[in-house]
Amino acid sequence: MRFIVILLIGFLASPLVAQDRITGQPFATRSEVIARTGMAATSQPLATQVALDILKSGGNAIDAAIAANATLGLMEPTGNGMGGDLFAIVWIEEDQKLYGLNASGRSPKSLTLEKLREEIGDRDSIPALGPLPVSVPGCVDGWFELHKKFGQLPMADNLAPAIRYAKEGFPVSELIAYYWGRSAFLKRYPGFEATFLRDGKAPAKGEIFRNPMLASTLEKLAEKGRDEFYQGSIAKTIDAFMKQHGGYLSYEDLAAHKSEWVEPVATNYRGYDVWELPPNGQGIAALQMLNILEAFDFSEIGYGSTEHVHNFVEAKKLAFEDRARLYADMDFYSTPVERLISKDYAAERRKLIRKSAASRYDVGITQGDTIYLTVADKDRNMVSLIQSNYRGMGSGMCPDGLGFCLQDRGELFDLTPGRPNSYAPGKRPFHTIIPAFVTKDGKPFLSFGVMGGATQPQGHVQIVMNMVDFGMNVQEAGDAPRILHTGSSQPTGEKMRDGGTVSLESGFERSVRRELVKRRHRLTQNVGSFGGYQGIQYDAENDVFLGASESRKDGQAAGY
Repeated sequence: MRFIVILLIGFLASPLVAQDRITGQPFATRSEVIARTGMAATSQPLATQVALDILKSGGNAIDAAIAANATLGLMEPTGNGMGGDLFAIVWIEEDQKLYGLNASGRSPKSLTLEKLREEIGDRDSIPALGPLPVSVPGCVDGWFELHKKFGQLPMADNLAPAIRYAKEGFPVSELIAYYWGRSAFLKRYPGFEATFLRDGKAPAKGEIFRNPMLASTLEKLAEKGRDEFYQGSIAKTIDAFMKQHGGYLSYEDLAAHKSEWVEPVATNYRGYDVWELPPNGQGIAALQMLNILEAFDFSEIGYGSTEHVHNFVEAKKLAFEDRARLYADMDFYSTPVERLISKDYAAERRKLIRKSAASRYDVGITQGDTIYLTVADKDRNMVSLIQSNYRGMGSGMCPDGLGFCLQDRGELFDLTPGRPNSYAPGKRPFHTIIPAFVTKDGKPFLSFGVMGGATQPQGHVQIVMNMVDFGMNVQEAGDAPRILHTGSSQPTGEKMRDGGTVSLESGFERSVRRELVKRRHRLTQNVGSFGGYQGIQYDAENDVFLGASESRKDGQAAGY
């Protein structure tokens, strides 16, 4: 009897593993999706199906990505919508080239730093909610820029599925319902309750939700184009709403807005070129981390080991110190991108990593909910697209009758004058949302992203390492337990002085946790902050796509 009790205690103390997975990976939740003609991966299954429908009706990956994003703005307002910003990396097979789009908006031109300081009083940061952090929404212009350059179907066709779902309704999925409920407090802000709540409550899982106001706004865009948003009736509605409620975003700000096509930048990690967009986003932090980590032999350092976690966390701290000091709108400050992502600079920074102890540096985590999606088509074009309101549903400010919330991205400015990310009128704030892409020998290999505030560059690095260093497939790379370091210095001015904290998802051995504590890492528990991943790998040898979707979200990868 005593022997049976000991066995039972041992079983209960062991982590639960999926013993029936033929891959041998205990954390693999499901197989990759494999298809020849087209593939889509989004954070909501109905949006994935919308993307496939567009592909099947003659649209390309760009059309499908726009359609999926418009649908997600309706179905996952907890992370994105027309009131937010957008970034994309696009592989065009015919050109054998990557294109980058920065569709982020700028601060109001009428709001000076002096006025902003008067508004916020004794606060040392820009408020997260209300009218003050609202910047120009760049998403809609991003859609139309992508479509103008690469789209095949009429824009009305791409917006039609979202319009139909907005009118007829859709069943709210589980995780989105949870975060929607947590955002119900925003009803104290104008327009939010009328837009997103029914009888003062958020929709529950499985409940049918309709947004006829959003359907009407999308119909105007389908009929009249992007100028209706930035120079027409929608712009006028936003202008009047902001004036009524003490905001500064104006018709003039909207009318002056434009997206920017930019050149993606890359570093080579063990034969794979990993591509990100230059600042005002944080993408190059992932490249800096990879450069630092490249010198460590992960064929000898196993996945999930103390050395793996320690080196990863220390590389992150180093990259994020540069992120805090130097990443900003490059129209206002010339971030030394080439230097920061060079191998020589990485070698200098790597010397600061101590093998036996966590660093402190005398040198906050930025939080945000986001959607990431990726699509590939029959011509082998691929889109890596990310879009966000910033903090969940944004500022809480929902202009009259439009069906969406305005973002609060302006919260990420630094209020101290003279720094790269210091607040200025007409300036793009530091941005957290970043799409990613990997090529091998000049050919597409992986379109991917990991949503979630400052988790994103950390997630990008872990996906690349999981596939390149640890031999995981595209689904396993996302399912694998993640490492998250929080508390680094921030572009808003906060300084890290205590080394921050490390969160490890369930799946890391207790012995590893003990060893990390011995090295003076501060460990903490964390649920819900480990990001949201989607990925499509292109297998050139078999000429097929392999899709993966985040097991931590409601999403789906599907192909045909």
